[in-house]
Amino acid sequence: MENAGYTTITRQSGLMREMRVVANNIANAATSGFRQEGVIFSEYVKSVDNAASLSMGQADARKTSFAQGALTQTGGQFDFAIEGDGFFLVQTPQGERLTRAGSFTPNADGDLVTPDGFQVLDPGGAPVFIPPGASDIAVSADGTISSEGNPVGQMGVVQPVDPQQLVREDGVMFRADDGYEPADQARVLQRFIENSNVNPVLQLTRMIEVQRAYELGASFLEAEDERVRQAMRALSQ
Repeated sequence: MENAGYTTITRQSGLMREMRVVANNIANAATSGFRQEGVIFSEYVKSVDNAASLSMGQADARKTSFAQGALTQTGGQFDFAIEGDGFFLVQTPQGERLTRAGSFTPNADGDLVTPDGFQVLDPGGAPVFIPPGASDIAVSADGTISSEGNPVGQMGVVQPVDPQQLVREDGVMFRADDGYEPADQARVLQRFIENSNVNPVLQLTRMIEVQRAYELGASFLEAEDERVRQAMRALSQ
């Protein structure tokens, strides 16, 4: 296969990856705390002994948008949203994770948990405990929880040391391999949740663009295949 064919196939592969990412964004447009993702096309260069280097475009890198999503008032006393840069700290079976999805509830043991049952942690890494019978729950901007005016705990609101190194594990959970630190500028709002930061209209537009680009690449490959076939027939005569 000639270089033009290899280049087009690589581009087609990248467009397929981007289409899956865009489709996932659209599917999660209504998921609380979801962060939009995008695909980055980059050039891979490899040196070759006694010859010019080889290069090929790839679409393996992904970029997550951490733009603020719209806030929706729910009225739930254990619904929380973060205004500004920051994440809630939660405990999963794989370790501590960061999330912007703040729809929590106390479990049977009184621990504040996510819808998946993961414990919400305080700044020190301990589970946030809501005393049985606690009423008139209020939360201050730094995540401190009080009942009838008396503090009972504090949710850990943190930010990664290096945001570029955050690893997405699913739509709303991230792993900070380089560690995290207090998000002093973030503000916790009670009775609100943060919507996904996906713009469905822009994502649908991008899906159409990707589809058209893929169709154009497929047409080129068909034309290139026919050109090669004609050349082979001419040489065989």
